[in-house]
Order: sequence, then C-alpha cells, then structure tokens
Amino acid sequence: MRSNQITIKDIARILGISASTVSRALKNHPDISIETKNAVNDLAEKLKYQPNAVALSLKNSRSNTIGVIIPEIVHYFFSSVISGIEDVASQNGYTVIICQSNESYEREVENTKALLSHRVDGILVSISKNTTDFTHLTDIQESGIPLVFFDRVANGIEADQVIIDDLEASYRATRHLIESGCKRIAHFAGPLNLLIGQHRLDGYLKALEEARIPVDKSLIIEADSFEKAHNAILELIEFRNLPDGIFAVNDLTAIGAMQTLQKKGIKIPDQVSIVGFSDGRFSGITDPTLTSVDQHGYEMGTTAAEMLMEHIFKSPENRTPEIKILQADLIVRGSSVKK
Repeated sequence: MRSNQITIKDIARILGISASTVSRALKNHPDISIETKNAVNDLAEKLKYQPNAVALSLKNSRSNTIGVIIPEIVHYFFSSVISGIEDVASQNGYTVIICQSNESYEREVENTKALLSHRVDGILVSISKNTTDFTHLTDIQESGIPLVFFDRVANGIEADQVIIDDLEASYRATRHLIESGCKRIAHFAGPLNLLIGQHRLDGYLKALEEARIPVDKSLIIEADSFEKAHNAILELIEFRNLPDGIFAVNDLTAIGAMQTLQKKGIKIPDQVSIVGFSDGRFSGITDPTLTSVDQHGYEMGTTAAEMLMEHIFKSPENRTPEIKILQADLIVRGSSVKK
C-alpha cells in the first residue's frame, strides 16, 4: 500500500520537471532559476512535503539523532539538562532520544544497547548510582560513537566530561552553615561509588576541618532520597543525636529532612538549619524556602551537547578528552538564616 507522504517525484510530476531539478531547487542550488525554485518551494509547502529522514541519513552516513541516558527524568536538574541538550541539538539539525535508567545498572545497559541499535551519532550519559561496571560504556567508544559524560561520570573512562566543582560547592554550602552558627553539622550523603558523592563529602569535611570542628562519623549518613532522609531524621531523634545543621546531597533529601523535622515540632532554621543541592523548583516553595546549590542544569546541558556536536562534526584523530568544570552558586534562603 502506497504511503500518503509526498515525495520529490510527486512534485516533479505535478510541475512537469525532472526529480533532480526539484531536488536541486529544494537545496537552493545556484544552477536552478529563481522562478523554478519559487514554484518548487511553494508547491512543497502547499503539499506539506517532508524530506525522507531515513534516506538522508543513509546518504550522509549519519542518523542525525543523539542519545541521552539520565538516571531520572523527574528530577528538575535533569529536566533542565535535557532542555539545554535539546536546544543545541535542534540548532544543529538533530533530534534527541532520551533514555531513563531509573538508577538501575541493568536498565542503563539496556539503554546503551538500544541507542547503539538506533545508530545514534553520539551519546550523552549521566550514570546511575548503582553503576560500577563500565563495560557497556567502553562498548560505546569501541563502536566509534562519541561519548560525553555530564554530572555523574564514570571514573577511569577517558571521555569528554561536563561537571560542576562539587567539592568547592559543598565546601561553600557547609561553610555557610558554620557561619550561620551551626556547630554540629550532619551530611546526608550520596553513594560514595559516585564521584559526586565522594566530592560532596570531601567538601563537607574540608569546611569542618578549616573551622576546626571535629568530625562526628555518626552524623555522616548515606541518605540520598526523601524516604531515606525521613528515616535518618527519625533515627537521629530517637538516639538524641540531632544536629543543628544539615547539608544534604540533593534537594529532595533536604526537603525530606525538613518535613520530618517540622512534623516533630522542630523549628527550621531556629533549631536545625538545612542546605540542599541542585536548586530545583521545590526549593523556592518550601516553608521556609530552601537554601540550595544551583548546579546550572541548562548550562550543563548546552555545554555537553556542544562538546558532542563538535566531536560529531569535526571528529579529529587522536583527540584528547576535555573536562569542563562549571561553577555552581549557593542560593541562600530561609532554611539556613536564623532571624
């Protein structure tokens, strides 16, 4: 059964000219007269002609698609990154296939295989927190597909990266709590197999050391979700080990801690000051509003996509992988400033 999609041959038949003339007119070839170009383009617009993307990709040896693998699309930070990626991709005539690992190593492997089977021209990856085997990522490079990491990178793989200075940002967040008068500061940490988890812990420890505040290991708790923060607060209250400040690895963790504290009648920031990380949409609507580190997700997305496009279009031999480090900003709000 014939497709209803209009082809170059249809336009040529209607106008009584050759298909090659139509093709060159659509490409604004200088050998084609202005009158013919106008006639071809007017009819193409009227008939809603669309170029055959599959045929073009075969001709150009490119699919004009890139793949993106993210841990969770529901996070405001990752949705901001995707927005930046899609803007750059669109400007370069590319479409984006978005895959979600849901923080699962197995799902991430499946995503990688799916993108390779779709013959994408490049892949952007932020690894899951459960990923410790990077074989599927080296498979991308061995397939000759450009690879760029953003935010969460695979340690030991030589590839382009776009990250923020997590250590410095975490140091500044913890120092802010110290300057606000906090003496016993807890860190609700992320998985330490992730470099961002390790670097945020290191920034926290650096601030304590600089202020000569002894490290209390009972206040360093792996809690990187709303639910884990809720349970951590209940345990701290039960054992009468409540800190006067909390630096959380992300905003959802910070909000989980905040809401649990408030339900227990503990005032924020008068009794416990809280700082989050990522500065998502919820940070400005909590009560009190949440102090948080702005990771500049959109900028990270545009930067990563631009690096990938440069890799795709130029593909220089013996290219040295590049690491771009973006500076984050601490946005001070009501959750950490005592009245």
